Amino acid sequence: MPKSENTLQGSDGVRRCWWCGDDQLYVDYHDHEWGRPVGDDQRLFEKMCLEGFQAGLSWITILRKRESFRSAFSDFDFYKVARYKPKKIDQLLADASIVRHRGKIESTINNAIRAAEMVDKFGSLANFFWQFEPRRSLVLRNRDQIAAKTAESTALSTELKRLGWTFVGPTTCYALMQAMGMVNDHLKSCHAWAKVDSARREFQRPQ
Repeated sequence: MPKSENTLQGSDGVRRCWWCGDDQLYVDYHDHEWGRPVGDDQRLFEKMCLEGFQAGLSWITILRKRESFRSAFSDFDFYKVARYKPKKIDQLLADASIVRHRGKIESTINNAIRAAEMVDKFGSLANFFWQFEPRRSLVLRNRDQIAAKTAESTALSTELKRLGWTFVGPTTCYALMQAMGMVNDHLKSCHAWAKVDSARREFQRPQ
């Protein structure tokens, strides 16, 4: 696929951000999910957990295992995950269909407990996360402009850690912000940029 302005033109003639390549699972994620604003608590918790599991791995590895993660972690219903016992951890460590990393598995259970506490305190996870949306939205024209972390993601990370969350460093938090549509980090020359921009404009932020 010829490269132009940091986007790739697929066999369907559509120009996309370079990172999704031509893997259909990745292309579908790029076209229909990444950057679209999310306000559902269960899906926000899922995204936060999967970004934590992704640390040190490629995102496509996590994407290919996502349905297995959903099955293993009760579709990321954090109220259910918060009740997991040590025996369940042993079962998860034996599950070859997910990433078998004890620290990340235990973190997911810990973060589920923290998420339930957060709903009591803030009303919803969406209420909490969306308060960190940057006031100014940047329009990216080349891949070198994409940040690994920002002041807002660092602030989010700091507050999550203060509230007891783990595996939520500034880079992981920025990846969440990109995935949940808090920012539009599609390149301007990507076909999805305008669609995501429109979706973000229409999205009703939590009050």
